Amino acid sequence: MPPRFCPRAAQQVTKGLGRHFQSPRRPRDKTKTQTLVHIPGQAAKRRRLITQLNQLEGKSPFSPPPDVSLTDAFDLDQLEDPDFDDQSSQGFVPSDAEMEDEGQVHIDDHPIASAQCKHRVLPNQQAQPIDFISTTVTSCKCATTAQILVHHGFFPTAPSQPRMAVSVELLSFYRTLFERSCDAINALAFALHTYYICQGYRMVNKNKEAIQEPFWRGLGFVVQWYNILQVEVERNMEAAIQRCHDQIQNAKRLDQCQPTTTTEPSTPCRSLSPRKSDTHMLPTTPSMPLSQPIAPLTRGSCSPTLTQHCPACFGGVTFGQSFVEGGDLHVTMDGNFHHRHCRSAGDCPLFYDPAYFLPKSQVDAMEAHVEAQHKRPAKSRKPLVPDETLDSCEASYEAADGNKQKTCMDSFNDTGIMALICRHDILLFFANIDSPGEQQKYSLALIAHLFSLLPQNATVVVLYDVGCTLDRTLSSYDILPPDINGRLRFATMAMHAYGHEWACQLAYNPHLSVGLGLSDGEGNERLWSRMIRLIGIERSSSRQRRIWLIDRQAAAVGAEMRMDLGDWIKHRLQRGVRDQGKVVSNTLDEYGIPLEEL
Repeated sequence: MPPRFCPRAAQQVTKGLGRHFQSPRRPRDKTKTQTLVHIPGQAAKRRRLITQLNQLEGKSPFSPPPDVSLTDAFDLDQLEDPDFDDQSSQGFVPSDAEMEDEGQVHIDDHPIASAQCKHRVLPNQQAQPIDFISTTVTSCKCATTAQILVHHGFFPTAPSQPRMAVSVELLSFYRTLFERSCDAINALAFALHTYYICQGYRMVNKNKEAIQEPFWRGLGFVVQWYNILQVEVERNMEAAIQRCHDQIQNAKRLDQCQPTTTTEPSTPCRSLSPRKSDTHMLPTTPSMPLSQPIAPLTRGSCSPTLTQHCPACFGGVTFGQSFVEGGDLHVTMDGNFHHRHCRSAGDCPLFYDPAYFLPKSQVDAMEAHVEAQHKRPAKSRKPLVPDETLDSCEASYEAADGNKQKTCMDSFNDTGIMALICRHDILLFFANIDSPGEQQKYSLALIAHLFSLLPQNATVVVLYDVGCTLDRTLSSYDILPPDINGRLRFATMAMHAYGHEWACQLAYNPHLSVGLGLSDGEGNERLWSRMIRLIGIERSSSRQRRIWLIDRQAAAVGAEMRMDLGDWIKHRLQRGVRDQGKVVSNTLDEYGIPLEEL
């Protein structure tokens, strides 16, 4: 009889540090029984193992006792397949020779099999132990050693005179591992070394002395060169696809430009290609005020580089939306001073052309241009916020002070990186920071490079933690061309906005600005959290390898986010628009405040 239920207050307690409760005993489930369960085929498996053991020992085969029937030992009802048909499957049973060639075992070889047993073919799942495999390779003078190794599925550790080669399948597996755990060369090399030692294989040198780290250096080289070759193949493939796409667009544009038979004059066809870079254009006229109306929407297209990064942002064909309606594009900038590089780690020759980093020459050219413009007197302007308020914001944020030393330059030669991302948190470009503070040349270089890849009438909203001070700089000096200033609007990040003055929040807070919607500008923080595992590895790597690690990790993160772009937009629409809008509507209805009054 199960024990009677006892309430928690009446349970036994012990004296001491407070009251000690005992968990009540749960009554036993009445549906459970103590019937002994016989596993089908267990007795047959035992007799088969005993028979094999007797055969190994040279004894007579094992015979089952007379009181045990075949049906009791091997339950055919439990093993019968309802979809199995003897008549229809006779032609599909392979011969003994075929089964030996395919490494399969037939059920007729079972020691207790009889005519009543079903004909089944089971795969041989016996694991093969690790062993040396000798391969005869035919070579000639027309092929190099590296080409021969790649042809047989191995990638050499060096372009010339390699001493070791790694399986291409292992390198493909490591690339997937790198996308999830960043640089894992040390872990993979030590794991392989330990595993081979446990299997009885130890790497030795010519003096028969054990090598402590036989795979670390060679594996690092082969992963680097294999990844570079894969990137080159992907770029050539994308370039070929883009050439075909351009030919199709040119053919369509020629068809649209054909003369018509109507009396109305034909309109000239607009070019769908983006304009050339305006990075080095020096403006001579004052910038266009933001309040000036934008021209109607016109057709155009972004650069293929931007379209491949985020097709949701840059895949459109109409641009020129006013800032009251939100503008065409929303981007975010932020700097991170944790991704530093130790000066003592040294450098290596240039071996990789990054896809996300701006060239250092482009950033230095922007620095020289900014310094030349600052030597000129400031222009007269009509500020949105008083200068006293902006001075207070500039003093409260370290990012606004370009002379603020955030990193010791004696120990580090690269102090951080600045990222430019779209509103879907997908990375667009990087700028390598090699100065003590977060100077404006990095953000301005990123903005100028972005506009060089956009159509001539595209409007952009830039969210930056000190966007108010950067807006004042561009309004006071002719740093960017006038047409870019007229299509550019600044706002602060949602989280950083509360550190600004109230007058600044009224003009630059994204939650108080018309047309910005759910753009908060905090996507950079989510990007930094996904790349946090690279911080320790970057500092001890060479300078060029650090760029390679960040660039390849950014490519992996961007590819994953493009795959999840549909779910990202669906989540924002459900949680941000529908659910939050419903809560706001219910609150306004509860207090009886109309939306027009707000």
